[in-house]
Amino acid sequence: MASFRKLSSGWKVTISQRDNNGKLQQTSKSGFLTKSEARLYAAKIEAKKSGVISAKKDIELSKYFDYWYKTYKENKVTESTLRHYVLTSKIIKKYFGIKRIQKITREDYQSFLNWYGANHAKETVAKINGYVRACAKNAILDDIITKDFTQRTELKFNQQNSMKVEYLNVKEINLLINSAKYKLDPRYTSRYMILTAIYTGMRLGEIMALTWEDVDFKHKTISINKSYDYHSHKIKTTKTTSSNRTISVNSDLLGCLSQLKKNKMTDVFRNNQNTVPSSNAVNKKLKELFKQCNISKKGFHFHSLRHSHVAYLLFRGVDLYAISKRLGHSNMMITAKKYAYLIDEYKARNDNKIEQLMDNLGQQQDNKVIFYNGF
Repeated sequence: MASFRKLSSGWKVTISQRDNNGKLQQTSKSGFLTKSEARLYAAKIEAKKSGVISAKKDIELSKYFDYWYKTYKENKVTESTLRHYVLTSKIIKKYFGIKRIQKITREDYQSFLNWYGANHAKETVAKINGYVRACAKNAILDDIITKDFTQRTELKFNQQNSMKVEYLNVKEINLLINSAKYKLDPRYTSRYMILTAIYTGMRLGEIMALTWEDVDFKHKTISINKSYDYHSHKIKTTKTTSSNRTISVNSDLLGCLSQLKKNKMTDVFRNNQNTVPSSNAVNKKLKELFKQCNISKKGFHFHSLRHSHVAYLLFRGVDLYAISKRLGHSNMMITAKKYAYLIDEYKARNDNKIEQLMDNLGQQQDNKVIFYNGF
């Protein structure tokens, strides 16, 4: 067990462990610039002494998972993601208890997925499975186990809990835009944030973090290079490196945003209360606008506006690659997987279009084959 203290010379770590005879042994070291460095040092010492790295002794899955994410992930992920690791650790402990990682079989792990998936949605189960799989691969590299017990297992999930996110059709989007524009008042910025989400597909945290330096009225673009963390209430980096992007916006949105200039704030959406509306505030306003528009959507919330933006672009025939870049995804596979339910809905329409295009192949006019540019 390790304890940490902040000294004038830096962070100090004290590691307490009992030897084979039950006698308490302590190891201390100070001078670390950050607590994270001290924690990493402690993890390595504890791992070495407990036999994790040397594999001289067996170790519980839950304990190895804790060692793995604290050593390799804690310093690199956001606070939100770190909470997911902590939650996964609790779930592992609840199911596997003190079972040793070397004793876990594929059948054991499949039973775990069946147990957890019985009451959870597919996305939740997939996330937990991803963390455990990464941990298992690391255990192989550490010579703790020789086989990956997560391989060729199947995700099990509760279909009823896997609620499909609803989105707005073109008519509903236009209704919401007109309702949001009605009585726009720079003193209250929630309506402006909703309009921004509809027109850009930006995440709420990205919208909350926007400053006037990010808005280019001349070239009609918005640069997305930071995000707001709801938990720490601080500005952080974007979700991923690919989330840093510059997107084109229309004159209509820019005209609305220009009204906020009179607030004379650095943040675009900082209101007369000197605050940027919270998630609860914008969702409350969204519900009010839905009521005014007579729109009823179960489970619809602010992030669903991002889905609606994607649905509109797909409806208008925008290329998936362009949509992926606009959303800030690292590749099209992420976009295709995330919005598969939308893509499937437009598949039939595109299939008919493809069939019509194929019917035109081989057609001749004036006894001459028609050639198009690029062919």
